[in-house]
Amino acid sequence: ISNAVKYAQPTDCEREVWNQVNAVLQESESILSGLQAYKGAGQEIRDGIQNPNDMLLQERAWNSVCPLVIRLKKFYAFSLKLEEALQSLLESLTCPPYTPTQHLEREQALAKQFAEILHFTLRFDELKMRIPAIQNDFSYYRRTISRNRLNNMNLDIENEVNNEMANRMSLFYAEATPMLKTLSTATTNFVTENKTLPLENTTDCLSTMASVCKVMLETPEYTSRFNSEDTLLFCMRVMVGVIILYDHVHPNGAFNKSSKIDMKGCIKVLKDQPADNVEGLLNALKFTTKHLNDESTPKNIRTMLQ
Repeated sequence: ISNAVKYAQPTDCEREVWNQVNAVLQESESILSGLQAYKGAGQEIRDGIQNPNDMLLQERAWNSVCPLVIRLKKFYAFSLKLEEALQSLLESLTCPPYTPTQHLEREQALAKQFAEILHFTLRFDELKMRIPAIQNDFSYYRRTISRNRLNNMNLDIENEVNNEMANRMSLFYAEATPMLKTLSTATTNFVTENKTLPLENTTDCLSTMASVCKVMLETPEYTSRFNSEDTLLFCMRVMVGVIILYDHVHPNGAFNKSSKIDMKGCIKVLKDQPADNVEGLLNALKFTTKHLNDESTPKNIRTMLQ
C-alpha cells in the first residue's frame, strides 16, 4: 500500500475532489511558513503597556499587532477550507458499496490527500503550541479595539476583522490544537449529517489508516526504506491524526478494549522514537482526544501516556 499511495495519481472519478483538495494543500505550505515566521509583538506591547501616556509607543504597538492579526485571520480562514476539503474526502472514502480497505486501494490519490491534510494539521498545531505570542497579540488587539471604540478612533482594520470574526478567531486560538479540533468537529459533523451512512464506514476507514501507519512504523523492512526522517514523521502524524478523529466519532472512542485501533501498539511505536520528535504527538493524544480519561480506558494505556 505504502509505495502505491506515495505516488498515487487521481483516476477520472477522483479528479473533481482531488482538484478541490489539491488547491487547499497547495496553500498549506505558505500557511506553515507564515506560522513558522510568526515572531509576535511582545516587546512593542510591553513598551506600550508600561508607558500608557506615550502615544508614540501606543501607536508602535498597534501598528505591530495589526499585520499579525491579518495573518492570524488568514490561518483561521484556511482552517475553514481545510474543513471543507476533509468533508469531501470523507464522502468519497466512505460511500457504499465499497469497504474502507477497498476505498483506500481504489482511491489511493484521495487516501494520500487525506494523509497529507492530517500531516499538515499536526505540523500546524505543533508549531502553534510553541508560540504563546499568538494569544497575547490577539488579546491585546481586542482590548485596544474595545478601548478605542470609546474614543471613536478610525479603525480601518475592523473592515477586515469585525467583532464576530474576532470572536470566532478567539475561540479557534484558545484551543491547544486548533486545526485538529477543527477536523475533529468536521468529522463528527460529517457522521451526524450523513444519517444513512453506517458509522462503521467512517470509523473503519480511520482505523484501517491507523493500522497501515502502525505496521509501516514497526516493520524494519519499511522503515529501512524510508528515505528520510520526514517520511517517518509523516507516518506518525497521520497515525495520530486518524486516532484522534476516530476517538471523536466512535461512541466508545479509540482507547477501550473493543476499539479497532491497537492503541498500545500505536503508543509504543511513538515511544520508540526520539523524544523531541514525538512530544507534540503524545501531547495531542493527551489533550485533543475525547475518551482517554474514560473509566473504560485500560490503566496500562493511561500510564503509557502520562
